[in-house]
Amino acid sequence: MKEFVAYIVKNLVDNPDKVKINEVGGTQTLIIELAVEKSDIGKIIGKKGKTINAIRTLLMSVASRNGIRVNLEIIEDEKSASEAEVAQ
Repeated sequence: MKEFVAYIVKNLVDNPDKVKINEVGGTQTLIIELAVEKSDIGKIIGKKGKTINAIRTLLMSVASRNGIRVNLEIIEDEKSASEAEVAQ
């Protein structure tokens, strides 16, 4: 699953070497965490979320053929996340 997401995402972004994908195995669901360069987040999400929804649909289709459930999450870089915590 990780390779499938990597293939799609790396062909969409300007900085494919900055793409980081992490698989977190849950009890019933596989969670795939996706981190990209800040300037590429818009390309992954797309207008009104259409691109990310299409990627999730493809991912769920492949996962269901393999008999697993999968969830794709976009992770913002740690600097912006820690800044948001300080602001609250």
